[in-house]
Amino acid sequence: MSYRSLLRVAGVGFFPLGFLARLPYASSALSTLILLQASTHSYAFAGLASAAQSIAIAVGGPVVGALADRHGPRTVGALAAVANFAAWAALLAASQGNRPSMLAAATLVGLTQPQVSPLVRVHWARLVRARGERQLLSAALSYEASADEMSFVAGPAVVGLLASVGPAAPAVLTMVLIAAATLPFTLLHTHRDIPREASEDHARPQLPRRPLAVMFLAMAAMGVIFGAVQTAVTVYADAIGEPGAAGLVYAGFGIGSALAGAACVWLPRRFSLRARYVTFAAALFAGTLVLFAGARLVSVPAAVAVAAFTVAPYMISLYALTERLAPPERAAIAMTVLCGGGPLGAAAGQAVSGALAETHGTDGALLVAVAGAAAALVLALTAALADRGREVWIIDSVPADPVADASSGRA
Repeated sequence: MSYRSLLRVAGVGFFPLGFLARLPYASSALSTLILLQASTHSYAFAGLASAAQSIAIAVGGPVVGALADRHGPRTVGALAAVANFAAWAALLAASQGNRPSMLAAATLVGLTQPQVSPLVRVHWARLVRARGERQLLSAALSYEASADEMSFVAGPAVVGLLASVGPAAPAVLTMVLIAAATLPFTLLHTHRDIPREASEDHARPQLPRRPLAVMFLAMAAMGVIFGAVQTAVTVYADAIGEPGAAGLVYAGFGIGSALAGAACVWLPRRFSLRARYVTFAAALFAGTLVLFAGARLVSVPAAVAVAAFTVAPYMISLYALTERLAPPERAAIAMTVLCGGGPLGAAAGQAVSGALAETHGTDGALLVAVAGAAAALVLALTAALADRGREVWIIDSVPADPVADASSGRA
């Protein structure tokens, strides 16, 4: 079984520590929202600060990725964890001050966000290449998608529980996790730093900008769906008089996605990346249609649970395509650019769906999810047709890896 092979390649300790290491990212937006709303008694300002933090994550991520490609993920990842710990301390201190300082600190938290998920995917790609077991990459990406989804279930759930202790408790826990999990994971389980050649600056391969922009937009469309569904379940929970139910309903979205992601490891190898991308984009669109119709005809929780199974397979195809597109020396920045589309799309989805929900309730919010999935499908079909027979935008064949032998001594 492929997942058993991952244990052999990465070691048992990689998995629990890696899961805990990504929880600060999964809980950061909600932790900031709770802390600043309690300080200012304004949901509008807290939402603004949380949105600024999400945008800062999207901006800062590629910077972290570029630095990781240049100086190595271990050094850059560790420095990012230390900087993020300090930024959270600054946010806690600013929560007792004025609003401009709160907004600045929340933005700093986003800019310094450790990029655990994209960098660990780069680590998997280098690890399996160095060991001559590239066939395990599909299993690794499936596991990572499931781990991400489960972190977005566990993170907000823990934050919700700790909020009853005090508004600062979730932020304090985030700092504890950064110190006890994110930093150790970076030091113990990331790819070792790569020595730079004197002429490296003149020989660094270029990123395929247009294909990477397509992947970025594809992930942004997924972010729109996330933001719209979050808004929809919040509106639904308020409508039934149980605001606390929103977290439980959205948890079902994450659990279903995680299960589907885990199952992707058993997809046949003849099912090409091109076919997966288009097929799963179509499935995602169908899933949002089921979500919209099911919410009206059956129930929101049931519709969310069914639609969830179309999410992770689509995202896994984006990660796999980006890994094929990027030169190995630029893999970190490519993955962080891809991941940057998520928070930007989510912020847009929340803003638009929130406005529509004011007048059309849950239906208005879910229409935004359908629109996001339709955009994802159109983009996938357009990219597949434009690239037919070229393998420039969508690469099915395994690329030659000229640095694999050199990497084997550095993993």
